[in-house]
Amino acid sequence: MPLDTIIEFKDCPIFQKDNLVLSHVTFVINKSEFVYLIGKVGSGKTSLIKTINAQIPLKDGEAIVAGFNLKELKIKDVPYLRRKMGIVFQDFQLLTDRNVHENLAFVLKATGWKNKKEIENRISEVLERVGLGFKGYKMPHQLSGGEQQRVVIARALLNDPEILLADEPTGNLDPETSEDIILTLMDISKQGRAVIMATHNYTLLKKFVARTLKCENGRLLEVNQEQAIDFDMMDG
Repeated sequence: MPLDTIIEFKDCPIFQKDNLVLSHVTFVINKSEFVYLIGKVGSGKTSLIKTINAQIPLKDGEAIVAGFNLKELKIKDVPYLRRKMGIVFQDFQLLTDRNVHENLAFVLKATGWKNKKEIENRISEVLERVGLGFKGYKMPHQLSGGEQQRVVIARALLNDPEILLADEPTGNLDPETSEDIILTLMDISKQGRAVIMATHNYTLLKKFVARTLKCENGRLLEVNQEQAIDFDMMDG
């Protein structure tokens, strides 16, 4: 695997429970790449993301993610793989009973951070990184949807991941806020992380051109922007 490759799949079947949703999946993603993942509902996008982060076991083919061989991955090693990646959810999944700072501190402590000053410094760094330097004291319900999603991105960056997986991160946001979020994610990819963004937002896709992988008819295809914006998918 070349030095700058961070994800490589070769001839892999992707399952959702016992159903084969994608076959012969083959692709490479390098560090610093921003990649869209598109396709209709049920076409395999989420199953592929869950395979990358080892929520769904790989049954066949070959796949290396952040140096881990998915086919040979032992259950005890899954947490170590997941520390190499950050996840950005559509529905935020913030703890509503504590403020932004406490949400982030909870994650750091859960992943082994103990030094209070280092925890404080890291929280300040990631909040600055997403433009929320002065929002640490706020409760989630006091933030706009876009601000909450920025907190989620900050949370995903806490352990300095090599890969960011964003599953419909603009799904609950208005168009202007969605643009801000995608620009933030693209900027993060320029810092050396691979960012994979599953999306249905074809307006964004058209405006912010990037490499695009499309789940269609049981296959994963690399498509150009015109092929990507296939309006029969708008119902998906």
